[in-house]
Amino acid sequence: MDLNIYMLVGYVIYAALLLIALWGGFCCVMVWRRVAQKRFKNEAAQDDFLDELEVPLAKADFEDAAALCDGDLRAVPQLAHLAVLNRGIGFAKVRQLVEDRFQRDVLAELEHQMTWVHTVIKSAPMVGLFGTVTGMMGAFETLATSENVEPAELAANISVALITTACGLAIAIPLIVAVAAVNIRIKKMEELAIAGLNRFIEVMQVAMAKEGARRR
Repeated sequence: MDLNIYMLVGYVIYAALLLIALWGGFCCVMVWRRVAQKRFKNEAAQDDFLDELEVPLAKADFEDAAALCDGDLRAVPQLAHLAVLNRGIGFAKVRQLVEDRFQRDVLAELEHQMTWVHTVIKSAPMVGLFGTVTGMMGAFETLATSENVEPAELAANISVALITTACGLAIAIPLIVAVAAVNIRIKKMEELAIAGLNRFIEVMQVAMAKEGARRR
């Protein structure tokens, strides 16, 4: 294989590593923003919302409760809105519906996006290693086809071998730290949302009982 071919492969690997880095960073940012969109800033903010929501629910006024939740992109208001709209299926099914949708629409979506980040973490060093092998192949090709080899003739291929490995590690290591930070953020969001949903479900059960008593 001609020396220029090895260098061309090296440039392709540089481009691949750049795309991998951009994709991994993009996925991390998207997950971070998605968590921010789905969570309350803190427990006090969530409690304030639930206090406000409990006012119409205490009177079994589901229209006002639905209006309060409608358009709010955070997980607890969205699921509360879903529960209010589907209260006709019965409390047990409503509770199961809320739990299933929380797992599917919130947690599973975040997990799917994080899977891409984990793929980048695994693939970046491997692509870098492929560049290392390619660079060393080019260096050995130079040694095999030249009688008097100058160090400068090997420098380009060896640099490809070293730089691609370094780039692969430079992509994976920060993403490992970023994933740890995002996972902590997801866990906090999950715990806060579950606490809020448990409180809402209790109030919802009483409100549905009042509505049922009125109809009798």
